[in-house]
Amino acid sequence: MAKIDAPRGGRNEYWARNVRYLGALLSVWFVVSYGFGILFVDVLNQIRIPGTGFKLGFWFAQQGSIYVFVALIFVYVRLMNRLDDDFGVAED
Repeated sequence: MAKIDAPRGGRNEYWARNVRYLGALLSVWFVVSYGFGILFVDVLNQIRIPGTGFKLGFWFAQQGSIYVFVALIFVYVRLMNRLDDDFGVAED
């Protein structure tokens, strides 16, 4: 495992940014899965997905939160690769 270079930033800053990324991404997932799928489902069910007839709240509760979670995994990988590059600990 590579050590973080002190001149380019310390371990504390690396982990602080990592935790900020996690907090932001988990907040998005929470809003989509719990907010859209449970709290705001009645409001979203007034909207139908064009071409399918499915209610938008139902879609978020059943599939939307899963799609968003998978997308957030790819966003996290990209953010972490960039963070590793910034701190000189990127894998080859």
